Amino acid sequence: MAVSSVAAEVNKPGGGAAAAYPLLTLTALLWAGNAVTSRWAPGHVSPQAITTLRWLIACAVFLPFAAPRILAEWPVLRRHWLRILLMGGLGYTAFNCLFYAAGTHTGAVNLALFQGSIPVMVILANRIAYGVPVGAGQAVGVVLTLAGAAMAASHGDLTVLTNLAFNRGDVLVFGACLLYAGYTVVLPMRPKVSALGFFGAMAIAALLTSLPPLAVEWASGHTVWPSHEGWVMVAFVGLGPSLLSQLCFMRGVELIGPNRAGLFVNLVPIFGAGLAVLLIGEPFGPVQAGALALVLGGIACAERFKPPPQAPAEASDYSQTRTRRKITSP
Repeated sequence: MAVSSVAAEVNKPGGGAAAAYPLLTLTALLWAGNAVTSRWAPGHVSPQAITTLRWLIACAVFLPFAAPRILAEWPVLRRHWLRILLMGGLGYTAFNCLFYAAGTHTGAVNLALFQGSIPVMVILANRIAYGVPVGAGQAVGVVLTLAGAAMAASHGDLTVLTNLAFNRGDVLVFGACLLYAGYTVVLPMRPKVSALGFFGAMAIAALLTSLPPLAVEWASGHTVWPSHEGWVMVAFVGLGPSLLSQLCFMRGVELIGPNRAGLFVNLVPIFGAGLAVLLIGEPFGPVQAGALALVLGGIACAERFKPPPQAPAEASDYSQTRTRRKITSP
């Protein structure tokens, strides 16, 4: 079963970049599917309804695998319940609530561009909060991947980028991306428990924190329960973007750190264009090919010229996979 296979990989000790690349690429593909779903969902299911139902499905499928770890590690998880609730509520629930709501107000160009800003937010936040070094190669890689994301989102028409009109949806998706960037930066500081136990606790936190927004949406009369097509969308986002992608992303950040893992987010608009070709017959031409080359080239550049490891004297203060300085262990 796919869930059990990915769960085993996430819980496996050790590993390296070679294991991180396919996990992060799959994450980007599933997130691209989530972006497509956000554009199709209006009229089939409302933003808060799909957010709650996706985490209900994710919990129902995943908790049988994670329950033994959660019970065994409950004393540690209980001590950090507020951190887990905030990470799940902001990084998972609030991100999706804002993202789905944005899909009803803004276009695909703006959604893709703002998603491409997540790696920049991650690198800047790491630099400001933890003093994580940013090498010239990483900076060039960020520029190249952003250029590829912009090319894909604008279909090569630069006037689209210079004439963007920011509306309510743009503000919502910017806030969503800012929240997920913050989640990515603090992810390496999670409690010292297994990845399965931690994600299981996070999924429960996401489900619980999704209930108040759903109650507000229902009380205001804006709730749309899924149609037949809506249930297909809910099932996809519950099993893919909610479950498999988060497990893969968590493991990828653990293996190569948030700065390098964040660059793979720029594959989302590329995969989004590919899904548009497969699902609705949009053409794949020179613009899409050039955007793909820029994104892949940027990732390769950032990987090839990443900053060297810290000196041995600082090894206990900072590491690429645990982005923090002298934080007391739980």
